[in-house]
This record gives sequence, C-alpha cells and structure tokens, in this order.
Amino acid sequence: MNRSTLSLIAAAVALAAVTGFAAVTAPGGGSAKADAKGPARLPVERSSLLCPAPSLSELAETTYTTYTPKGSGDDTGGKAATPGTAVLKPAATPLTDDTATKPTDKPDKGGKGDKKGKKDKPSEKPDPNKAVVTLKEPGKPASATASGSDAPALTGSADGLLAPGWAAQQTTVVSGGDTRAVLGTRCTAPDTDFWFPGASTAKTRQDYVHLTNPDDSAAVVDIELFGKDGPVKSEVGEGITVPAKSSVPVLLSTLSTVVADDLTVHVATRSGRVGAVIQASDAKAGADWLPASADPAASQVLPGIPADATDVRLVVHAKGTDDADLKVRLAGGSGSFTPAGLDTVHVKSGMTASFDLKNVTRGEAGSLFLTPTSDGGKTPIVAALRVVRGTGDKQETAYIPATAPVGDRSTAADNRAKGSTLALTAPTAAATVKVTASPGTEGGEPQTKTYTVKAGTTLAVEPPVPAGLKGSYALTVETQPGSGPVYASRTLALPQDGIPMFTVQTLPDDKGTVAVPAAKQDLSVLDD
Repeated sequence: MNRSTLSLIAAAVALAAVTGFAAVTAPGGGSAKADAKGPARLPVERSSLLCPAPSLSELAETTYTTYTPKGSGDDTGGKAATPGTAVLKPAATPLTDDTATKPTDKPDKGGKGDKKGKKDKPSEKPDPNKAVVTLKEPGKPASATASGSDAPALTGSADGLLAPGWAAQQTTVVSGGDTRAVLGTRCTAPDTDFWFPGASTAKTRQDYVHLTNPDDSAAVVDIELFGKDGPVKSEVGEGITVPAKSSVPVLLSTLSTVVADDLTVHVATRSGRVGAVIQASDAKAGADWLPASADPAASQVLPGIPADATDVRLVVHAKGTDDADLKVRLAGGSGSFTPAGLDTVHVKSGMTASFDLKNVTRGEAGSLFLTPTSDGGKTPIVAALRVVRGTGDKQETAYIPATAPVGDRSTAADNRAKGSTLALTAPTAAATVKVTASPGTEGGEPQTKTYTVKAGTTLAVEPPVPAGLKGSYALTVETQPGSGPVYASRTLALPQDGIPMFTVQTLPDDKGTVAVPAAKQDLSVLDD
C-alpha cells in the first residue's frame, strides 16, 4: 500500500469522525426547536443572583425565600435532566468603617421601639462557604431567616433544572426605631449599568447605594448624580473599588454637598460587574429598597400603585442630548385618564424632573404609562414612583420603578397567607395570564387561576393561596399565547401598630430561556 492510498484512508477516517461529531452535537438536536422563523429558545443552564445586606438595625428580622418554577428547565429534549443546585451564600465581610465609601453605622440605641436598650453585638465574619438557603427542587420554595444587623449580603448561583427562572426575595421587617419599616427587594443578577431615579440627599433621607461583587476579581464603579439642573458635581463618586466577593454600601450624601429632594443615580462599572440597589430611608415615612429602573427607553410602564396611596411622586430622568416631552396616563380598573395638570410633562436633557401626583389613585389601584407626545421624539427616559401609605407619624414608603413586561414568565418568591396584592396592567392590548401559587415552604398544595386584563386598564387582585398553606409561598405569572404585553407588580402588606407597612416588587421577565440561533452542518469548513 503506497503513501497516497494511506493518505486517502486517513482523510476518509478524519472526515467520518468530524461529520459524526457534528451530527451528535448539532445545535437544535433534540431540545432546540428552531425553524425558519427564528432561533430556538432553550432553558438557561446557569443563573446568578445577588441580595444586598438587609439592615443596620439590631431589630431587623429578615426572611430569604428562593424558588424555581417548574417548566422550561424540564424541557431537555429527551436528554437526561441534571438535577442541579441553587444556593445563596454570604459575600465576604463588608468594608470597615474607616473606608471612605463606607458610611458610619447608626444602630438603634435603646430609644423608640427598643425597650431593652440592645447594644451592638461583636461583628462576626460570615462563612462564605456556608449556605444561608438551599433550594432542592423546582416547584417548591425554600426559606431561611436572619436577625439583627450582622446579616450579610448574599451571592448565589443555580444550575441544571434549578437555573431557568430561579428567583429569590429578601424581606426585612424593622419593628421599631427611626428605621422601622418593611424593606423588600428581588435579588437580582449582576450587571454593569444601572439607573435609579427617585433617590435623594435631603436632610430627612439617608440613601445608600449597595454594591455587591460576586466575582473573584475587584470591580471598579463610577456613581453619577443628576438633579433638576443636570449633573451634580462629585469627585469621590469615581473609581470606587468593590473587592472580590464583597459588598460596599455608599452613602449618597458623602458623594456631594448638594442637598436635593429628587435625584437620579447612575451606577456604571469600569471593570467587572456588580449588583446594585439603593436603600432609601426617610425619618418621617419609613424606608424601602429602590431597585433600578428598566433600561432607558422612550416609553415606560410603572405598574401597581396601591389603591390607598396617600401620596405619589413621579421622578423622571431624560438620558441623551434631546429633551423629552411625555404624555402621562393613569390606568385604573375601568380605563385610563390623564391626571389633573399633567396633560404633558417636559423633562430637559440630562436632568431629573419630579411631579407630585398626590393621592392620584383615589381608592382604585392603578398603573402609570409614560409615552412620548406626537412631536416629543424618542428620547430615552428612566422613571420611578415614590409611594406613601398612611398619614402623620404612621406613614410608610415604597418604590415602583419602571419595569419590563412579564414576557413569558415572572415570579414573586415571598408571599404570605394574607397581605399580597397582584397588579396586572395591559397598556396596548388585552392580556391573559396564568397565575400559579406554589406549595408553601412548609406545606400546602399549589393553586392556579387565569386572569384577563382589558386594554388600557389595571386589574388588582388577591392572588390564589395554596390549599393548606404552611409557611410562605411563591407566585408565578405566565403570559398566555395570543395575549398582549402585560406588566405586573406584587404588593406585600405587613401592617404593624397601626402603620400600613408594605413593599412593592415589579415582575419583569425571568429570562429563564435564551435564544439559540439555528445552525446547520457545513462541511465546506474542511476545505483547504
């Protein structure tokens, strides 16, 4: 056998090996359902979430609830399913008080609501390898609790069947002191860019930006402030280092001497990625977490203003080089209308504007639609609502940022037997959603109900509760085929001592699936 024959045999063997491998690993084989209309959608294989450090108060009681709905992760196209893991663990200890970006802690000192005069406990360094809460299977939530001011920020990841749609909620009740409130936030994925309209450096406010770095290398972050006259000068907001596996709280009033009732905060990373959320505390009206607004866009939706809101304030920032002229519509149960005096609003480029809507809902839950006027251009905006319930010394505050639509599916992880209200709004066309109440963390049977929302309205409902509920449970909202886009939020009310304490979480798409481009085998890549 000569060399030419040997070469031909070797080439044939190599070609067979390559084509065989391509057949086994071809994208779309089995679970990828691609067609000529576009890419297939497959369940994500890994998810990451970050939760901020809950509170500086010794009276804080925090509940963590985590949940993965059954569904897309089970679609494996006949392949063996990977059970997976989903764990939230402590980030490393926050930076010490002598760090420039770390505010001075002000724990309660035995005053109002602290009859025993509790003293600070010695700081204990959390074990980053010890799980705070572990989820074991899709369709059944898990929870854990923490007390006092030592509860750390958490970082977590999920893979296998637990990754698609993985959600976590952090709910903190501070029963007394100057910071008495219910503070709730969805734990969110790390990112590189965040916008927070609705922050403040007013004398009655103490607003912290919490930055959490989940990665093994340091992240470098810039924080910009924008007020009613444009950018607010700040030199110390540039180049803030967030060490690996650490959480850094930054007090906004340390970044500038300017005192402003309404600010927009822009957090962007120069390197790395972080989780970012603002803890906003008001000496007169309680506290809550201010999450990031949806990505800047010409139109925004802010769903779920409670029916009994006593004061509502809209904060809008215009990003870019052009001003924004906007129509404001409030969608209630029977239709939408323009709030008095707000036919249109004008927001100058690069500036933050605020508008007092007072008790705009007047006993009926509603949602706010912001759209450009016919000649208002396409200037991207970000927006948020500051919502107050109660009066006098019995007020409580929550925030509703502009949000993305529910999309395929979204989950509110922490709900109780009483106190949850689900708000659904359909800005452009009628929408239909299926709402599933999971089993409880300690027992109960799931329940499902379908709701239809008329175009241009808001439907506020008490969602289904698991039969025989024990513990807390998760609510999953799924947009049905043929439905128009729907936006949603969940209000959790936990009243205490006559104070209507509450928190609101929006429900954007959980991004449990990812688009995988259709592909075909192409042997031309083997040509010389």
